[in-house]
Amino acid sequence: MGSVGEITDERQAAEHEAALVAAAREDPAAFGVLYQAYLPRVYRFPRARATTDAEAADLTQEVFVRALAAILRYRERGLPFAAWLFRIARNVATDAARRRRPTVSWEHVPEPEHPAHPADPARAALDREAMERLRALIAALDEEKRDLLALRIGAGLSIREISATVGKSEAAVRKQLARTLATLKDQHDA
Repeated sequence: MGSVGEITDERQAAEHEAALVAAAREDPAAFGVLYQAYLPRVYRFPRARATTDAEAADLTQEVFVRALAAILRYRERGLPFAAWLFRIARNVATDAARRRRPTVSWEHVPEPEHPAHPADPARAALDREAMERLRALIAALDEEKRDLLALRIGAGLSIREISATVGKSEAAVRKQLARTLATLKDQHDA
């Protein structure tokens, strides 16, 4: 259980988010504040699944277009706005994957997320080999497991937000992520 300060911060954040959503429902121009707040996180989710930066940008744009069109139908139901938004993002990414061969191109993850390249060329070669092995292992995962990793690591969603996004319990999401990461670690180390 979180501390009183954390609970208060969460409550204040939820109230602030609810006010932003209410403003966007009243005036579509106010949706821009939500767009700015969520753009980086939303972009990272389709980027983990798209083959190019341009495709990820197109998918991100589609997410926000759909969200704006549906904002009047949004109902909080005790879940964060992010869960609703990432459910849209997941649907957009799934639709795109159905239109093309499914791939996960981790070499296109933004540079700040890449491991640092050491000055030692031998170490850099070993790091590249390890990343290639990890990419292959992730590509071999089923779509659901890749989605969970992209939502958690790429988009930075909490377990609660992921749970609401994928329609599973928090315990199930936590367990599936733990198992997936353990499997990846075991296979990577083998």
